[in-house]
Amino acid sequence: MNPQNQEQTFEPDHDLQEPQLNILLTTDEDDDRPVYLSGNFNQWHTQDLNFQMEKIGSGLYHYKFPADFAYPDELLYKFTKGDWSEVEIDKYGNRTENRSCKEHSGVRKEHVDKWRKNWLPFKSNFLPKVHLISDEFEIPQLNKTRRVWALLPHDYDQTTERYPVLYLQDAQNLFNEKAQYGNWEIDKKLAVMSEYKIGKIIVIAIEHADQDRIKEYNVGNTVLGAGQGKKYIRFITDTLKPFVDKAFRTKPEREHTGIGGSSMGGLVSIFSGLMYPEVYGKLMVFSPSLWVVPKMNFNQMDFSEPGETKIYLYAGGDESATMIDHVKRFKKNLLKNELATNKMKIQLSINMLGKHNETYWSDEFPKAIEWLFFNTKD
Repeated sequence: MNPQNQEQTFEPDHDLQEPQLNILLTTDEDDDRPVYLSGNFNQWHTQDLNFQMEKIGSGLYHYKFPADFAYPDELLYKFTKGDWSEVEIDKYGNRTENRSCKEHSGVRKEHVDKWRKNWLPFKSNFLPKVHLISDEFEIPQLNKTRRVWALLPHDYDQTTERYPVLYLQDAQNLFNEKAQYGNWEIDKKLAVMSEYKIGKIIVIAIEHADQDRIKEYNVGNTVLGAGQGKKYIRFITDTLKPFVDKAFRTKPEREHTGIGGSSMGGLVSIFSGLMYPEVYGKLMVFSPSLWVVPKMNFNQMDFSEPGETKIYLYAGGDESATMIDHVKRFKKNLLKNELATNKMKIQLSINMLGKHNETYWSDEFPKAIEWLFFNTKD
């Protein structure tokens, strides 16, 4: 049945007659994903369970605002299916403007033609400015050089704004269309987020060391042997970050500074945050190689740094037989420390179908960015 026909024949039940604002949504494209309201009443959080709509038919959804809801002067909102990669668009694939409502009661009927899928389409004019900082950035701690990139917000040159910063490992696989195993497409993801006025962030992408990648990301003596991870972390913290803060308009404080990566890059990011909690307030950790350090000791870690640390921890169920167990144990052991329990927020995201590759890390990237840097509710 056509959802629009359903709307015409739908009879409001008792709930819809109560003196609260009700939203009745129809959509031509429907599937099993839930629909959420995102707006100026919840910091535009795209997966807020408090604003999940009830599915009452094929392509037909309903939401009733609570009786004690504090309405803003003008209610602004959009419909999404979980994040900005799945937000409503018009029938031509264009971004829709915010919906607006000033009523506090009655039934408001809305319609969505299409939903964005897999971050497509994106607008090229919102793509971040890709800036090569250096082909041979010196790493004095390791007596090496490395290629380092900066991805700047698309309108960086037109503003005087300062931005949070995320340091990411494995730059070769982040936005390179010719990457052997695919890439995270962070440039495209940031373009869509920027179009919706979130995601304006500076990403510093550090290329890995090719054949020495594992050695550089290996912290201390582990099952892989002696590593250079502590020296590499000191490079990012003591050498690269001061350069970046001087060269670009950053927000240098810990609450605006993150570090992240996947696999061994995720592991070295964990240790970066644990070694320098006064520098990194946000960790983006995808599919970390925790098996390398099976007995990670948190009792020696310093959790006295004031302010909270946010950790976005992701794992796929189809990566290895132990991946999910490892990340769950990591979260549990980390929060055993009383100070950590009070000062750390960990968002654990598990995709049971997720494999150990760039495609799944790409899907998770914008969700992590939103939660770490732009979601003030959690």
